[in-house]
Amino acid sequence: MNFRVFWRLIVIQTVFFRHGLDELVLALPWLRPVRFFSYLSPWYWLAGNRHRSKPQRLVAALEDLGPIFVKFGQMLSTRNDLLPPDYAAALAQLQDRVRPFPAVLARQRIERALGCSIAQAFAEFSVEPMASASIAQVHAARLHDGAEVIVKIVRPGVERRIRQDLEILYSIARLAERYWSEGPRLHPVAVVAEFDKTLMDELDLMREAANAAELRRHFEQSPLLYVPQIYWDWCRTEVLVQERIFGVPIAQTEVLRAAGVDMKVLAERGVEVFFTQVFDNNFFHADMHPGNIFVDVSNPQQPKYMAIDFGIVGSLMPEDQRYIAENFHAFFNRDYRRVAELHVESGWVPATTRVEEFESAIRTVCEPIFQKPLKEISFGHFLFRLFQVARRFDMEVQPQLTLLQKTLLAIEGLGRQLYPDLDLWATAKPFIERWMRRRMGPKGLLRRLKNEFPFWMEHLAEMPRMHLQTMKTQQQQAARLAEQTRVLAEFQQAWRVSQLRGRQAALGYILLVVFAVLHWPWLTSNPHFADLSIVGWLNLVLALGLIAQGWRR
Repeated sequence: MNFRVFWRLIVIQTVFFRHGLDELVLALPWLRPVRFFSYLSPWYWLAGNRHRSKPQRLVAALEDLGPIFVKFGQMLSTRNDLLPPDYAAALAQLQDRVRPFPAVLARQRIERALGCSIAQAFAEFSVEPMASASIAQVHAARLHDGAEVIVKIVRPGVERRIRQDLEILYSIARLAERYWSEGPRLHPVAVVAEFDKTLMDELDLMREAANAAELRRHFEQSPLLYVPQIYWDWCRTEVLVQERIFGVPIAQTEVLRAAGVDMKVLAERGVEVFFTQVFDNNFFHADMHPGNIFVDVSNPQQPKYMAIDFGIVGSLMPEDQRYIAENFHAFFNRDYRRVAELHVESGWVPATTRVEEFESAIRTVCEPIFQKPLKEISFGHFLFRLFQVARRFDMEVQPQLTLLQKTLLAIEGLGRQLYPDLDLWATAKPFIERWMRRRMGPKGLLRRLKNEFPFWMEHLAEMPRMHLQTMKTQQQQAARLAEQTRVLAEFQQAWRVSQLRGRQAALGYILLVVFAVLHWPWLTSNPHFADLSIVGWLNLVLALGLIAQGWRR
């Protein structure tokens, strides 16, 4: 561990103690005997330190520590089932109300990026930020053509702080992978590398603009989701200009109910949006915390989602997408044996796994929660049981699925807030079944044939020549294989002869040693071969003959 990592750990510890979070740590049962040491801390006696609640102090500490810690707080804020209500409410501030950086600095960064003044770029520009998050800050503006827009600016110095914390995560992950028994199965370094990639992508606002444009094309005529327009002429790596949307934040459930929004339909459409992105488009918004989701309430009985902040998106490899869809399909049909077989086929568990045992373990975990509404499901308990099964059967973590798992948990958390009586299984099952029919049924086969037809027509004329070349190549490979086989046989024969001669030489040396031991008095006197016995002569000749035979080439 280098000095920078060590110093950053000291800073993290200092921030937590400065905000009085030593109480959270020292409240653990095994640390209570040393709790009195906290009273020696100078921050304990600061006047303004303890008047705030613990959740507010936690939020302040995460803000001080930087983007990675804020991201962690955002993720936790959607898990009302895992946190006390006061902590979840406080952490929700991290979704879009992180402490802003000065407006003067924001104007300077915009003008430097665009190469012109604020007045030249915008007819109006709001100095007060609309929202401030861990990576960037958002200001309202109006273009000269009258379009209402938002201007997003990357925080100054954010990349350096992210790099520092990622270095800590990499150091911890490498130690875990080397010394922790679960390291090889959980792939902590690969998981951190995936997190690293998504964070670095989020710093490039041109990439975010491209992601938004792609998602907008997918949902352009959809009644489910609206994606705002990108104004490319004003987009740079550190600045993004995008259509301003006017909707109700998804977290304001009381406002949505007051507007007459059908919360059941809204929750069901959220599930459909998720599955459409993952399976139909294979391109999904992977940062769907409540601060990034709004609702168009102009038609309360058919509410429409509105999304922002497309810095983190995900997609799946075709084989992963198929395996996940089949897993969902088998799970919804309670076909736990097929779930177990899919895990073995995909390599997620070792090939030596006994399918019957794995099937029984999955059934034990899944059956108790099946067809229950969200309010009756403890996903914390469910995940804990699932991790126990994974450990028992050496199931490896799939780093490429980290974003999907994170998004699925966020969607489940939103569904719990919107409509706790939502039957997640009944809502998702028809979509998965339709997808399976489209992909695996006759229509899917015809679609794939249609997609492949231009390729076949392009290469049809070349097929006879390619066939002849293949046959010629196979003949050449067969000839090389025959030659290699002949050489190998000769080598094996030579090796056997070499081993035989080696054994002969070894036996000769042994006989020579025996001769020396038996005739030591004769060797130490003035030896005359005429005095040597017949047995001695035979022993000596045989030993020398075997040695000579063994040394032949």
